[in-house]
Amino acid sequence: VQLQASGGGLVQAGGSLLLSCATSGSIFSRNVMGWYRQAPGKEREMVAIITGVGSVSTTSYADSVKGRFTVSRDNAKNTMYLQMNSLKPEDTAVYYCNLREIRAGGMAYWGRGTQVTVSS
Repeated sequence: VQLQASGGGLVQAGGSLLLSCATSGSIFSRNVMGWYRQAPGKEREMVAIITGVGSVSTTSYADSVKGRFTVSRDNAKNTMYLQMNSLKPEDTAVYYCNLREIRAGGMAYWGRGTQVTVSS
């Protein structure tokens, strides 16, 4: 299983970016995908997660991004998205996507990060 994140870049405060995370390989259908970020000198933190069980998904967000970020997934395309609006300088970080299988002995996978830089 491979995860490939893309869509990062440099944007001014107040701007928007759309991150994508494409997955490939054999993935168990019951899984949770998420976006995490790590700023310089800080620990990696959860940004948003979305479950994937058939056609039903639930989402959860860090308080710092609620109302500004939206996570979604297209199971037909094996892709997860993160729409980021009203970006702030404190959103600057490397963003990583993650997939965790929900089953006994399930695997967890990380993609290579994509840099998001928000200028003030």
